[in-house]
Amino acid sequence: MQFKQIVGQAAIKQRLINSVTENRVSHAQLFLGPEGSGSLALAIAYAQYLSCLDKQADDSCGECSSCRKYQKLAHPDLHFSYPFFAKHKDDTAVTFIEQWRDAFLAWPYLNLDIWRGYLEAENKQANINIAECHQIIKKLSFKPFESEYKIIILWLPEYLDKEGNALLKIIEEPQPNTLFLLVAQNQDQILNTILSRTQLIKVPALTYEDIKAELINHRHQTESAAAEIAYLSNGNLTDALLMLQQDNKSYHTLFVQWLRLCFGNKGIELVAFVDGLAKMGRENQKNFIRYGISFIRECCLLIAGAGELVHLPATELETAQKLTAIMNLDMNEAITSELEKAHYHVERNANPKILFLDVSLQIMSFLKLKTSPQGNQYISN
Repeated sequence: MQFKQIVGQAAIKQRLINSVTENRVSHAQLFLGPEGSGSLALAIAYAQYLSCLDKQADDSCGECSSCRKYQKLAHPDLHFSYPFFAKHKDDTAVTFIEQWRDAFLAWPYLNLDIWRGYLEAENKQANINIAECHQIIKKLSFKPFESEYKIIILWLPEYLDKEGNALLKIIEEPQPNTLFLLVAQNQDQILNTILSRTQLIKVPALTYEDIKAELINHRHQTESAAAEIAYLSNGNLTDALLMLQQDNKSYHTLFVQWLRLCFGNKGIELVAFVDGLAKMGRENQKNFIRYGISFIRECCLLIAGAGELVHLPATELETAQKLTAIMNLDMNEAITSELEKAHYHVERNANPKILFLDVSLQIMSFLKLKTSPQGNQYISN
């Protein structure tokens, strides 16, 4: 993995390169960024740069023997630790290393759900067990084999329970030229004893423009499709790439049609529309609702006179401006609340036809009858 293969994050890339050229490489670093920001890919690209035999000014060479091994995640001085779904108490990350390589090489913006799909996870909980902690200590007790550094990349240290305290000594006093690169999403879930021993590198979510450009330039999406997916992904490239695999209709067109049917009190047409939503599949239903939440929030900005903060494609902005003539902040807040509850229940396998019909009636009452929001109960399958 080279820096040039990672979307955006120019400032972080430069900071990492500077730490090497200025000989300021900390032995324990925590890459902290939200899902889909590229923090794992950045850690691997950084490790490759550190080990490259012909470092360039802005990237590893990609051609030396070290880089070629890194590109297969098979360098003898590169080690990985990650949550897994243990079948036996002695299982460690090494047990699943082939699946790990396959998963990352296919999905550099890997998340836990995608990783689960590469394993026979069944209903097991992911964790990093005590056997893995002992394996890490054993691996790092030796000197580097052929590179200047021996590097371990620990993905999602949030899944280290109290067993993680076994790593404290080796993190604080590692062997010479041994580096810990931790990659996390939630700082609050990391053991404080580990957190206090690392140098923090905050990785921000990707920008709308970064994701849109990636979808157009490398994923062969049209301008309008890229704009909608980039907007809906909310800075998460993993979500954006997953959306490409789904049978997407235009969420904007569908959502505005839904609002119009609700406002017009089109009972029979609304029931038929809800039938269509119920057949979309759960992931598309979740994305549709998420789009609606984001779109309504943009309408709120317009109503509040903060149009300069609105980030909508031109056609969607025009629609939002028209909708603000019949909507107010209270209505928008009520609709957003209903959509958030609907998203929660879709994730928990609610009956989609009943759910969307109930939400439709609620939206209809907000838009047409101007009533206050009421609590809902959805019936699960």
